[in-house]
Formats: sequence, structure tokens, C-alpha cells
Amino acid sequence: MSPLQLTGLIFGSMLLFMAVRLPIAVSMFCAGAIGYLTQTGWGPFSAFVNAQAFARFASYDLSVIPLFILMGNFATKGGISKSLFSFAACVMGGFRGGLAMASLLACAAFGAISGSSVATAATITGVALPEMERHGYSGRLATGTLAAGGTLGIQLPPSVVLVIYAILTEQNITKLFAAAVVPGIIAMLGYMVAVAIYVRVVPGHAPEVQSDRERLTLATVVGVLPILVIFVLVFGGIYGGFFTPTEGAAVGAASTLLTAIGKGEMTLGRFRESFLGTAASAAMIFFIFVGADLMNAALAMTQVPNQLAAVVGSWGLPPLAVVGAILLFYVLLGAVMDEMSMLLLTIPIFFPMIMLLDFGMPKDMTAIWFGIMVLMTVGFGLIAPPVGLNVYVVNSIAKTVPMAETYRGVMPFLISDVLRTLLFLFFPIVPLWLVGVIG
Repeated sequence: MSPLQLTGLIFGSMLLFMAVRLPIAVSMFCAGAIGYLTQTGWGPFSAFVNAQAFARFASYDLSVIPLFILMGNFATKGGISKSLFSFAACVMGGFRGGLAMASLLACAAFGAISGSSVATAATITGVALPEMERHGYSGRLATGTLAAGGTLGIQLPPSVVLVIYAILTEQNITKLFAAAVVPGIIAMLGYMVAVAIYVRVVPGHAPEVQSDRERLTLATVVGVLPILVIFVLVFGGIYGGFFTPTEGAAVGAASTLLTAIGKGEMTLGRFRESFLGTAASAAMIFFIFVGADLMNAALAMTQVPNQLAAVVGSWGLPPLAVVGAILLFYVLLGAVMDEMSMLLLTIPIFFPMIMLLDFGMPKDMTAIWFGIMVLMTVGFGLIAPPVGLNVYVVNSIAKTVPMAETYRGVMPFLISDVLRTLLFLFFPIVPLWLVGVIG
């Protein structure tokens, strides 16, 4: 069997397993097993699985993932989202479409302590959707805003997606987090501009004036101060070199727990649910790691990824055209896979190809910039039809809003995503500026 046929067998098997509704991790593991066994036999296969599973799970770097997930679960169960939305609603309530903008602010703030897109979308939707419905916002605008706002959970640090990218490419997590700050803020502002334009171009989806908006009080400000302290403590400590990202995640989880206890929201049952949820999410991610490792090892043995890199290099295409094609591929792949699986499957193939190209910047900066570009595109896939995981999450909560309306609601935000991605593609200095500042 030729290398190309083997590659087709591996990918075809994975798609077949996915089509019969096997979990992504199992589909990747089984497809990788078929490819590996075909090329080596049972002995080398069993030795690889045994050694690779231990090597992967024994990695200290991976401990940052469950710690950041735990931090997010404590924030979700601890009632922090209510304080965030109340503060944002007071600040933005005087603007047309203000509650939708407030939801985006709350999503960004909550994402900065959760690192999860789905958790951000689900948590803020539970708080903000009833308020928007009560004030006369259409289901289209409300659910579209919340689905798009959920993506801010991974576009701002501590993004679990960036942590996985850093582990796969052996890059500095601190620099990747720093590089994500400016793009994340631009994403939030772009979404707010999209709301402002939408409510004026398409009237009837938001009230003209929110007459009964709450006034900003000292109690409202005090309610968000602990969240600000957590953010400064964790990321100030990481960027300042006082502790590593893993230690920062542990400090963040402990600080978030103390904040939730102080607010009186953390019961023993919610405490238990936080740990169980963390265990389930981390187990899912680690199992995807094992499946992706096996599949990527089988693909590497075919030498097709290296041949592909050589072929692309021989075409003489401009480096930006290659990156653009890869990003377009991620958009298409996002229709059938979640963001974790996409990264684990494709980064070992695409990253070496990117590092062979000349973008006129140091290789470490190229690696960080490419990570941000991938992050932007993954966020796009979370709300783009025909799947859009965030759309399903928000729509499952807004049971009276048709799915088609939510997809229409995310269209202005997808336009914002495209414009932002093009900005970072042609002007890498924008996401890399803060990296240069912190050294």
C-alpha cells in the first residue's frame, strides 16, 4: 500500500467512525491504530501505546489544563457571572443595544477567568438572556450575541486552546497569553461595534432606549473587584515572572474558590460538581491527546506530512497565501470537529510547514503569530454554520428561539471575525506588540 493510500485509509477510517457517532477521541484512536498496525504490526503498536500514554499523562505541563478548567468551574458555580453582568449592564445600559454590549463585556471578563468558550456561552446566557428578553431584544440578536460572546472565552487568556497549542509546539505559554490580549480586546470591541451597527441598520431587534437601566453604585463596583484582583494576581504574577503558568493556574483556582465562598454561592454540592466537571473535561481532553498522538504517529510513518510540506514549498506560493489556505481549511474542518480535536490532529502537520516559510520575523515570533491566527479561526468555527458548537449551547438554553434565527444572529459577528482575521494576517505586529513589550 502506497503512503498516499495509507493516509487515505487513516483519514477515511476516522471520518467513518465519526459518521457512526463514535466520540472524536475514539475515532482518532481507532483510525490511528489501523494505520499503525498496517505499517508495523502488533508488537511495535502495543509498545508505542504503552510508552506514549505514560509519557503524555506524566507530563507536568499538562497539569495546567485541569487547573484552569477548575478555575473556570469555580467561577461558573460561584455566581461570579451575575456580578459581571450587573456591572456591565450599568456601564452600557445607556447605549442603544446596551444590554447586548453588556453581555459581550461580561463574556470577555468571565472568559478571562474561565478559558472555556462553551462555559462562557452557557454561563452568561443563563444570566443575560432573561434580561434581554425582558427588555424587548429579539431572539435573533440576543442568542447571536451570546453565542459570539462565548468565543471570547478562548480568545482571551487563559485560553485552553492556547495552552494545548503551546504544549504541541513547545512554545512559551506566557508569550502566547500575552499575544492573545490585544486580539481578544479587539475581538470584544469589534463585536460591540457589530451590535451598534446592527441595531441601527436593522431596527426592531433592540429597544430604542433602556429607560429602567440600573445606576452604577458602589455595591456594583465592589461586586466585580474580586474578579479584577484575581485577573491581576494570576496574569500579573505570570507576566511578572513571579510564578509559572501552572502555578498561576493553581493560584487562580484557589483565589476563585475563595471569592465564590465569600459571595456565599459555593455550596458543598457545587464544590463537588466543580471537581467532577473538571475531571470529566480534563479526561476528555487527555483522551483526545492519546488518540491524536496515535493518529499523528501513524501519519508521520507514511512520510506524507513531510512530502506535503515539501510540495507546498516547491510551489513558490507567498507565505501569507499558505497561511490563508490553512485558515480556510480550519474553517471547513470546524464544520465536523471540535476545536481541541482540530488542533491535536492538524498542528503536528501544519506547524513544521509554517516554520519552514519566511515571514520576515524571528521563528519564535512566527510560531506565536501562527498560534493566534489559528485561535481566531477556531473561534470562527464555534459559531459558523452548519455546526457552531456555541450556537447549539445557547440555543439549547433559549428553547423558544429557532436555530435558524440564532444562525442569522451570528452573521454580523462572523463578518467582524473575518475583518479581524485579515487585519492580523496582514499586520502581525498587532498581536505581537505586547509580546515585544514584556520581552
